[in-house]
Amino acid sequence: MPETILGKRFCLPDSMRGEMRKQFGFLYRGDEGDTTRQMLADMGSPAKLIAIGDISTFNLLQCGTVPDISVIDEKTHRKPAGVDIIKGIRHSNFRDINVTNPPSFVEPELVLALSDAMDADVPVQIMVHGEEDLAALPAIVLAPVSSVVIYGLPDEGGIMVTVTPEVKDRINDMLDKMKCD
Repeated sequence: MPETILGKRFCLPDSMRGEMRKQFGFLYRGDEGDTTRQMLADMGSPAKLIAIGDISTFNLLQCGTVPDISVIDEKTHRKPAGVDIIKGIRHSNFRDINVTNPPSFVEPELVLALSDAMDADVPVQIMVHGEEDLAALPAIVLAPVSSVVIYGLPDEGGIMVTVTPEVKDRINDMLDKMKCD
């Protein structure tokens, strides 16, 4: 387990906002079940399936797939999610963890929750009070190789990242530039 990010706080400087818009995986255009079904068909059998965001989680559950780890904040486009989305992201199989994480930060509490979730033998849902937009970064670093991380790209579709040593190194390099302690 890469302990280098545990216990650390990360913040997104304005100078890196452009870099954050780069894709770390493959963009599936669209926003509904067809896009998610295509991702599911393409991913094979990942070591862990990790959904970042309410819409990513909702779409997976609507397609009958419970992700190993789901990170939600009950918001879409930084506004409260609709009741149908909030109801649709809940599943009785999830063990719930609550964390606080402000916008443009990755708090040690979120990193620890993700780390613990990687070792869980049941699906885990991490409810973020604040914002989960940057959660994909520590999730990729902490996930076992051959895991899949899915997150949304607003108004474009969903991104599927297959975790490889190279992708982990790239994200670790980004997080090194985001240390704020």
